[in-house]
Amino acid sequence: MTVLSDEVKNLIIETLDLEDIEASDINNEDPLFVDGLGLDSIDALELGIAIKKAYDVKIDNNSEDSKQHFYSVKTLCDFIEVSKK
Repeated sequence: MTVLSDEVKNLIIETLDLEDIEASDINNEDPLFVDGLGLDSIDALELGIAIKKAYDVKIDNNSEDSKQHFYSVKTLCDFIEVSKK
């Protein structure tokens, strides 16, 4: 999963134009929203679109599951891996 997590981290950085952050600065287990990376709801929408395009996965924007999938890089990678099978 190291390759996928690095891809996801770089996708987050590029999609959200995070200038002062490198992939190595993002811990796989840290929250992406509020605490941790500090992303907001607009970032979530942009990131969701980028994930859909990059990995061809279906994301239900209003489900509680989606919120859990976007909790951290690890949960996002787990979701992508399960969705691709």
